[in-house]
Amino acid sequence: MGNIVIRPFRREDRAEVRRISCQTAFLEVDLHKFFSDEEILADALTLSFTDHEPESCFVAVSDNKVIGYIIGSKNVANINRISGSKIIIPLLIKAFRRGIFWNKINLKLFFNVIRSAFKGEFVMPDFSKDFPATLHINIDKAYRGQRIGERLIETYLNFLKEQKISAVHLGTFSEGAKTFFLKQGFNILFKSKRTYLKPYIDQEINFYILGKKL
Repeated sequence: MGNIVIRPFRREDRAEVRRISCQTAFLEVDLHKFFSDEEILADALTLSFTDHEPESCFVAVSDNKVIGYIIGSKNVANINRISGSKIIIPLLIKAFRRGIFWNKINLKLFFNVIRSAFKGEFVMPDFSKDFPATLHINIDKAYRGQRIGERLIETYLNFLKEQKISAVHLGTFSEGAKTFFLKQGFNILFKSKRTYLKPYIDQEINFYILGKKL
């Protein structure tokens, strides 16, 4: 493997970032057990950041191939507003046209998510005032164990400090990710149960929000 370089995100990196985002979704259980349309999922996971705040995104590159990324926002409240006004409705229209609402696999996921919502599982504190920035990080499976995640985190936190951002937070289902972020100096701000993946992985999972002051 060649030298791994961390650099700012470029428009031509978009496809690989989207690929990795789908590869690592749903706790890395086979995506197609949960959801039928990778394009719609990639839109939901990445558009807010790569298309509306690309200056806050970075990639890890080996031999001119994107093998990992960290995408985020300096102001999660602002990016949420952008998502609400420019992304959600067009994405729903696109999803409707692609027929995802008639697919049995997707309907099963939607039903489980709605059931979790009625249980109050998505109710959580708003940390955007005290921890205004956010991030999402993922590494291609073939390149893990090389401290790429640590380098991406270091790059992103230094970027936030340069921008005079006071703190950052993120959410994760992964116990491994939780452990990783604790090692990077993050603290657990919130923890809750999520049950909508239980029909697929036969267990309830924890959802964590972690944060770090800069």
